Amino acid sequence: MTDATAMAALISSGEASPAELVSAAIGRIEELDGPLNAVVHRRFEQALDEARGPLPDGPFRGVPIVLKDLGSGSAGDPDQQGNAFLRGLDRRAARDANVTAALRRAGFVVLGRTNTAEFGLVSTTEPRAFGPTRNPWDLTRSPGGSSGGSAVAVATGMVPLAQGTDGGGSLRMPSSHCGVFGFKSSRGRVSAGPDEGDALAAHNIYGVITRSVRDSAAALDAISGYRSGDPVVAPAPSRSFLASASDAPGSLRIGVMLVDDVNGYPVDPAVNAVVRRTADRLTALGHRVEEAYPSAMTDPAYLEHWLGLLSPSVTVLMDDLAAMAGRPLRRDEAEEVAWWWAEQGAKVSAADYVRHEIWRDDFRRRMAAWWTGGFDVLLSPVVPNPPPPLGLFDGPDGIQRSIDILCFTPQFNTTGQPAMSVPAARTEDGLPIGVQFAAAYGREETLFSLAGQIEAAHPWIGAGV
Repeated sequence: MTDATAMAALISSGEASPAELVSAAIGRIEELDGPLNAVVHRRFEQALDEARGPLPDGPFRGVPIVLKDLGSGSAGDPDQQGNAFLRGLDRRAARDANVTAALRRAGFVVLGRTNTAEFGLVSTTEPRAFGPTRNPWDLTRSPGGSSGGSAVAVATGMVPLAQGTDGGGSLRMPSSHCGVFGFKSSRGRVSAGPDEGDALAAHNIYGVITRSVRDSAAALDAISGYRSGDPVVAPAPSRSFLASASDAPGSLRIGVMLVDDVNGYPVDPAVNAVVRRTADRLTALGHRVEEAYPSAMTDPAYLEHWLGLLSPSVTVLMDDLAAMAGRPLRRDEAEEVAWWWAEQGAKVSAADYVRHEIWRDDFRRRMAAWWTGGFDVLLSPVVPNPPPPLGLFDGPDGIQRSIDILCFTPQFNTTGQPAMSVPAARTEDGLPIGVQFAAAYGREETLFSLAGQIEAAHPWIGAGV
């Protein structure tokens, strides 16, 4: 299976046409997606029409892509966010989101929209409205979430690249569980407009899941940049991200986070073993590696404040749905996890919210101090366990588990720092495990350079990591 950059080269050289590649991708979706349930909205006829017509002369002209059905609106296409009420309304987007428009300008042809956890609120992709997406490595397992449909579409080669979002790990966790590359950029790097600003208390980030590092870097080049009204703009890179992906990173000082548990939630020994193996590989590549990490990563108060910051957004969302319905929303029109989040948000007073913001700002400074103290990169697990069985987050205990499991990823949404999930290994049962790397705010270049070096030394495409 080739990547998006290679597909674009085939089109540029005349060896393939956009319509041929789009048609082939449609065929793969139709062949593979039945048991997987990754692509829940399909626009195949429109995509073929677009592929046959004039396309923007961007770096990915004619390459097929799918969009996550959460944010990233595509004019006239479903915008249902894994929710039964919105599906019943057949709700559709009135216009393209900025990220969708940027992907179109880059030449991508949109084939459809992928399954997501309802409103992106849980680290799996099992919405009641559309049914579960299954991990292609084991159909009884979760692909992670909430960009699980996008990760599965890339992992199986339905498309070479898929769009997703990340409010607490939703690009990185499914990438780890599906054996693909997921990159969360810095806050303010990619516009969330025109319908969002600092969504989810400035935690939500738009990005892509890919098979190769170069695809991820080139895609971020294409979608990044200020758009009118954006509340934050990340520092401009010194060179393109694609150039960074092929540059040698030099000898980096890398801290390694190896812990048996995070505030009582256990880290699977198999996951820590993969982190250790990755650390050894980094040492062999010439990096200065030592066991060290910011103490703030395991602050026992973190998840309480994180929940206090994000949950009021869900309260407002549920109020908006009721206003859209013109009546109180019925309990069966949203899942229990959404009601739980909304109820938590309703308990947060204005004064409490300000206190959470004050704590967040202190947390950001404590985290940043570790990088200004001399480290370039932090290596850690992405998720504390390999891909879990479907249903792990069902019921009241499952809802709490969906919060407690967030040991390593949401911290970098709170700080706004870039972080990535890199395919690293497979368990004895053949399940993928990724590792996470995080850099200082605005330092995507460092991560892409390191990822490119790791990919060259230890290729994961076709190698089963």
